[in-house]
Amino acid sequence: MRSAAVFLALLLCLQWTWAQGESGEVTGTDTETEGGNRQEEVQFEIQSVGAAHDQSSSQTNISPDIWAELKELRDMAIKHRSKIEKLEQENAVLESRVNTSENLVAELRRENMVLETRMSSSENEVAELKRENADHPKVAFSAGLTDAGHVGPFNTEITLKFSKVFTNIGQAYSPTTGIFTAPVRGVYNFRFTVWNNRTTAWMGAYLYHNEKRMTYSFDLNDNRFVSVSNALILQLEKGDVVYMALPSGHGVFDDSHNRTIFSGFLLFAL
Repeated sequence: MRSAAVFLALLLCLQWTWAQGESGEVTGTDTETEGGNRQEEVQFEIQSVGAAHDQSSSQTNISPDIWAELKELRDMAIKHRSKIEKLEQENAVLESRVNTSENLVAELRRENMVLETRMSSSENEVAELKRENADHPKVAFSAGLTDAGHVGPFNTEITLKFSKVFTNIGQAYSPTTGIFTAPVRGVYNFRFTVWNNRTTAWMGAYLYHNEKRMTYSFDLNDNRFVSVSNALILQLEKGDVVYMALPSGHGVFDDSHNRTIFSGFLLFAL
């Protein structure tokens, strides 16, 4: 289309030039001069039109390449934008996971701190109990009287020596003397049982705290077997003694069945 327009403009210029030559309005030298000028103007116009035509042709040839490149760049930009949006979505998912993991780590740290606090508290309690146990000795004993059978009756009161020691933690009871000696000031529990199988005979025993008789437990065996038991809780000073005695005229019995026993232990120190 542009080529046709350029060609038409060239024809009009030539026609105008010819018309000026035929009109005869100028002659001689002026005519030649004017004709030369006109010829130069026509050539200049022709060159200008030709240059415009060449430029238009060049632009016409270049334009399709530019549009193709622009389209390619647009497609690349769309692809990159799609990739960026996808990466942003993946990044948001990763950030959410990281935040969740950080929250879990923080929660685990809090739980660990709580457990460490509890552990420290338990360790302190154990240490305190160990100190208390170290400060307060463990005291407990239990012993049977004899395997020889009948003991008594005698004309005088005697101390019963429970020679079969079952337990003697703290070594506060002496099977040689039959006497328990308090190692610390505290509250103690004592218990005893005496047994006899001799009919029409008295059986029983005393329990002493130092020189004080605390209890007298007895019975008359008017059948075949008889026994008595008793228990006391006593507050003792360090060095106090507790023991059992057989009253005069009374008898007891013991054998491998451990029918007559004497026991005691420390409840707590004072």
